[in-house]
Amino acid sequence: MCGRAAGPFVCVCVLLASIPTPQTPLQASLPPLHPRPAGHPTTEPQDVFHAFHPNLKFVRKFLKPLLIGELAPEEPSQDRGKNSQVTEDFRVLRKTAEDMNLFKANHVFFLLHLAHIIALESIAWFTIFYFGNGWIPTLITAFVLATSQAQAGWLQHDYGHLSVYRKSMWNHIAHKFIIGHLKGASANWWNHRHFQHHAKPNIFQKDPDVNMLHTFVLGEWQPIEYGKKKLKYLPYNHQHEYFFLIGPPLLIPVYFQYQIIMTMIVRKDWVDLAWAISYYTRYFVTYIPFYGILGALLFLNFIRFLESHWFVWVTQMNHIVMEIDQEPYRDWFSSQLSATCNVEQSFFNDWFSGHLNFQIEHHLFPTMPRHNLHKVAPLVKSLCAKHGIEYQEKPLLRALLDIIRSLKKSGELWLDAYLHK
Repeated sequence: MCGRAAGPFVCVCVLLASIPTPQTPLQASLPPLHPRPAGHPTTEPQDVFHAFHPNLKFVRKFLKPLLIGELAPEEPSQDRGKNSQVTEDFRVLRKTAEDMNLFKANHVFFLLHLAHIIALESIAWFTIFYFGNGWIPTLITAFVLATSQAQAGWLQHDYGHLSVYRKSMWNHIAHKFIIGHLKGASANWWNHRHFQHHAKPNIFQKDPDVNMLHTFVLGEWQPIEYGKKKLKYLPYNHQHEYFFLIGPPLLIPVYFQYQIIMTMIVRKDWVDLAWAISYYTRYFVTYIPFYGILGALLFLNFIRFLESHWFVWVTQMNHIVMEIDQEPYRDWFSSQLSATCNVEQSFFNDWFSGHLNFQIEHHLFPTMPRHNLHKVAPLVKSLCAKHGIEYQEKPLLRALLDIIRSLKKSGELWLDAYLHK
């Protein structure tokens, strides 16, 4: 673990070679390292910086060597698209949320969540132990384990965002345990990807989650650009159809799995690798007696196949349907609202999505414990209404269907540009 500062400092520790990004997570999430505009207050953190770091006093001392100087007033600024009134009002909103103790975690909530994951794993083992390894017990066990993996994914997300404990160190330790020992993945790999996504959501070349490696075209700008340049790596006008074949089925068991293993080995991340090995050891010791080595390996990949569907549909319903474009240089509040949408609250939706149905609030306040997101939502809606910013919230089924509609629309834009421009 490289330091006890908040997330973006930790994610500097590993660089993901398989994703070409022009910025490191530090550059993506911290204030720009070019000179500041003259008169800019040296002690006022930018909203993106504040969002990621619960302990500002601790991390500020790391920033002093990074200051280059002051930007002359006549020099152009990248802040041209930022609304100062929105920024001021958002900072008041954040202060209100702090005064309401909405950044204080309920530890019982997270302990119960961990307990229900362990209970699911225990039920899965008992099912095979008691009923045998026939097709029906195996399928039941696979779905139970896929559920525990999905829920462990939401829980590691909480600790990865430093939203549980006051001390960052304890969040990092718990994060490594959950993502490593319970899921066989890498905390540093996750940090590197995820903080870039949060800093610049849906921005090409800055958000790794919209780097589709030419398999899909997203939004409106990219498909038209591909069409004009006559780029046809795949028949994108059918991407809403082949999405079902190469999207949800393959993301976790193939693409993520390869990335995670290669990152830990190539970057010599031995701590995360040790945690991942502990997961695989536990899994194979548990299930090889029932299925043998090959059977246990196939069973593991089937579990990840099921989990991958769950993960893809939940994570994409909030983002892929929103604006995906080049850097617009908006203020923090406006940029998050343009790239995220919510799904209506219910007990099932909260559990099913790990409270990522409150994606807007989570992106605005990534260190806020998820059980408090619904409490800050009315304040966010009010601020949106004041400034005429759209706040999108929809039913779960519509949100899922919108993924396919969005892919189809982007594919049609590509085909039109490919044939006629």
